[in-house]
Amino acid sequence: MSDFTAAAQQPQSSRPRVGFLGVGWIGRNRMEAILATGAVEAVAVCDASDDMAAEACRLAPGATRVDSLDAILDAGVDGVVIATPSALHAEQAIRALERGVAVFCQKPLGRTAAEARAVVEAARTADRLLAVDLSYRFTEGMTKIREAVQAGTLGGVHAVDLVFHNAYGPDKPWFYDPLQSGGGCVMDLGVHLVDLALWTLGFPEIERVSSSLFAGGEPLAGRTDAVEDYALATLTLASGAAVQLACSWRLHAGCDAMISAAFYGRDAGAAMRNVNGSFYDFEAELYRGTSRERLASPPDAWGGRAAADWARRLAAGERFDPQTERLVDVSRVLDAIYGRATAY
Repeated sequence: MSDFTAAAQQPQSSRPRVGFLGVGWIGRNRMEAILATGAVEAVAVCDASDDMAAEACRLAPGATRVDSLDAILDAGVDGVVIATPSALHAEQAIRALERGVAVFCQKPLGRTAAEARAVVEAARTADRLLAVDLSYRFTEGMTKIREAVQAGTLGGVHAVDLVFHNAYGPDKPWFYDPLQSGGGCVMDLGVHLVDLALWTLGFPEIERVSSSLFAGGEPLAGRTDAVEDYALATLTLASGAAVQLACSWRLHAGCDAMISAAFYGRDAGAAMRNVNGSFYDFEAELYRGTSRERLASPPDAWGGRAAADWARRLAAGERFDPQTERLVDVSRVLDAIYGRATAY
């Protein structure tokens, strides 16, 4: 029996009712992962595309297609999954939370730290579960690396190198509009790198952030009519440790993607890297001198784990989690990379 079949056979009334706002590729993928847990019941689907909505309704035959977030909320849902353009995330999440509805949102939670903070405060006030699809935390490799760092296996970490280069760019025009997206490759890909660094290191104090942003091979230089397609940034921690990250769209990389997160300490190092240019397959290793110890290797079906985790927590009755405040810390770093803040 498949996970989805087993989920469908569970009693409907005992599960939280969930609506799905935006069911394009990523939204439908997360919907499938959520339904496979059997923890929740899908009751409403909203998407402007007839084809996308129809496909989502095939995944959940008992769900009704509706035409707005308000219609989802009026259906009496306990949670909503948001997979819409970035400019809409904060406002839609706040509207849901103010109605007492838990939220799982695609990244970024907000285009700025102010937007992210407003959502977190709404979740705190409503005492409702809020999570963001920072999915790389849920790879087996990063889980093992974080455990090693937190256990002190590496010794004090003094250097972190993170990379996310994509040989392609997004295929939707709104990604290239600063007002709608909030930024380019940093907002799209760099958010994962910043989150992985801070999450793995236990959200350390940051002293300063410096960055260089490029668009079409030229420095972005404060332009407001374009977004960056290549970025370099350095975070200097209060401990003196350095976190460096690089990310890009449409890089001449010789493969589909280059993705890595490496942590170097006094006693050991550890790194997760994608395999053969894949967006989905990763291996992780622990380094001591010239020796290597394998921590994780493909296959690892990690893509929907963040969504599935939220669904299970919702079904368990969890409400506001103070750790959600860390989402604002990530957004503050993004603001600093974009030169929108002087906090560091």
